[in-house]
Amino acid sequence: QVQLVESGGGLVQAGGSLRLSCAASGLSYYQMAWFRQAPGKEREFVAAISRGGGSTVYADSLKGRFTISRENAKNTVYLQMNSMIPEDTAVYYCAARFASGVPLTARGLYNNWGQGTQVTVSS
Repeated sequence: QVQLVESGGGLVQAGGSLRLSCAASGLSYYQMAWFRQAPGKEREFVAAISRGGGSTVYADSLKGRFTISRENAKNTVYLQMNSMIPEDTAVYYCAARFASGVPLTARGLYNNWGQGTQVTVSS
């Protein structure tokens, strides 16, 4: 088990940017992902990244606006969010999976979760 701590959430105007961070010791052994959950909706996949950072996967609707990256030396994963829209409002969760290879998108495959950070985009 790894303890994940997210930070960087907050209030931003439409068109603005935010960068979320997720930190934990030993992160380099884990595939990492971001999910989000809006009020009254299911938790949905946002982006995932392989252990070394060489492979990334995005939700189709978010490609081009969101970027996932990692710095294993700092045990930190990031989610850069640009051109934000009100529909991006949600609690964003960091997730980890002890595995190598191409990062996966299925929520059930990730067994380590952060506490979530609220992101609100005003119109």
